[in-house]
Amino acid sequence: QLQACGGGLVQAGGSLRLSCAASGRTFSGYSRGWLRQAPGKEREFVAAIRWDGANTYYADSAPERFIISREDAGNTVYLKMNSLKPEDTAVYYCAASARYYGERSAGYNYWGQGTQVTVSS
Repeated sequence: QLQACGGGLVQAGGSLRLSCAASGRTFSGYSRGWLRQAPGKEREFVAAIRWDGANTYYADSAPERFIISREDAGNTVYLKMNSLKPEDTAVYYCAASARYYGERSAGYNYWGQGTQVTVSS
């Protein structure tokens, strides 16, 4: 139902834009989030955008290098990542919720399969 793509191998300092598209149903009007999980670590919140697109929310630890956005209808959400660092290496997941757009993984009802981002030094 949610398909994340755009990950890959990039050198430190490079950029990637992740996309999360709806498949099989619409997620227009849903809050959307990006979370990531590095090897051996807990899944952590990165960023979210409110269901109406009027507000975005970033983790305190999320660098200003990350920007969440969406296309107008809200079915596709993006995470632009700039000046990537090796510590950004993780599987990045997109998620959706009818209204919730906070840090808790449990607050999201729908998940994509994840896309691997690997940053080499």
